Amino acid sequence: MKSGGDSRCPFCQDMPWALHNELGFAVYDRTPVNPGHLLLIPFRHVADWFDCTPQEHQALLELAAQGRALLLREHRPDGFNLGVNCGRAAGQSIFHVHLHLIPRYDGDMAEPLGGVRGVIPARQKY
Repeated sequence: MKSGGDSRCPFCQDMPWALHNELGFAVYDRTPVNPGHLLLIPFRHVADWFDCTPQEHQALLELAAQGRALLLREHRPDGFNLGVNCGRAAGQSIFHVHLHLIPRYDGDMAEPLGGVRGVIPARQKY
């Protein structure tokens, strides 16, 4: 378990990193939406994006850029979704903040227009 972590939290356990920096790390999602789906996670056990420090935000955004470069090399996606679920009502199921970097591929769904708006399917199209 990482120092200062929560023994019940899966992200506080040791796991193989795809990338890391001083304040966070990236792992491949165990149940990926698409091949290459990465989770960007701060080392510090913190529940919500809005509870992170500015330095943690910056570190996670740096990991997003590094993750994008890695996925472009390894998977050659046609686009990306970057998102975070904050709170149970938003679909958060693990209360250790994590950003999803989801590679997207032409044809992976019939109508991708609206992107992250699809979390509420009736509101995806505008």
